[in-house]
Amino acid sequence: MNRPPPPVWRSILYVPGNVPKFIDKAHERGADCVLVDLEDSVTPAEKPVARAMLPETMAKVVRGGADVAVRINRPMRLAIPDLEAAVRPGLSALFITKTEGVQHLRLLDEAVSELEHERGMLPGGVGFAAMIEHPRALAHLDDIAAHAPRLVAMMLGGEDFALETGSIPGDETLELPKRLVAFAAQAHGVAMIGILGTVADYSDPAAYRESAERARRFGFSGGTCVHPGLVQALNDAFTPSADEIAQARRLIAADEKAATDGRGSFTVDGKMIDVPVIDRARRLLRRHDAIDRRMKS
Repeated sequence: MNRPPPPVWRSILYVPGNVPKFIDKAHERGADCVLVDLEDSVTPAEKPVARAMLPETMAKVVRGGADVAVRINRPMRLAIPDLEAAVRPGLSALFITKTEGVQHLRLLDEAVSELEHERGMLPGGVGFAAMIEHPRALAHLDDIAAHAPRLVAMMLGGEDFALETGSIPGDETLELPKRLVAFAAQAHGVAMIGILGTVADYSDPAAYRESAERARRFGFSGGTCVHPGLVQALNDAFTPSADEIAQARRLIAADEKAATDGRGSFTVDGKMIDVPVIDRARRLLRRHDAIDRRMKS
């Protein structure tokens, strides 16, 4: 199955695709990925304008080293012109709104593959981030995570999901569906994007960071924001701390010493350490190294 390498996206900053004052400053915000929106933040009358701007927009937002992704529309009659405008050299991923099944993503994969070929791009280089926005999709999460082409990330579109379920978006109402999406993504090595709450409220960066830190404890790898003032909160929350890194290295060193003594488990600070703990430490260091490489590139 054709899937690009998993991205290192601690922070994903939404930028309306038709608002130059936001586009021009996006590269200064420190986001790992700038997500140019062609969907809800752009009115129907302005969508052709946003598409026409995309070549210049994409060139602008990557100037600070961020990846660039584009959120496309659904239905298909809007998605196809979005793809025609967005799929060009430099595009990292497409965020697929209202994903409900693998067949939907296979149809888009066919169109993207044709465009990559026509435009001299690396075949399969553009990733898909599946946005789950309707309760119908919950029955297909594992199938999407296991079999969808190009899939590099999954997330719950909280505002739309709340609308479709008649609920008020917030920590209590969105945690369960977000964790269901996360379980499917994690079962198949796909990045899970989001925080355990809603992205609409940007008035309290400290609370936003706390929600993002909680999401990382549940295995989420990054979050989205609609305000540039929250980018640093996401970067901080989804970056392993110096204490975590030091502890992971200490555990691995102790494991190596125990192995020379023929022991598979041992204690550190009065706690039993065995294989899952060491594997978790190694994963944390791999994550740290991937973030470090990204920041130096």
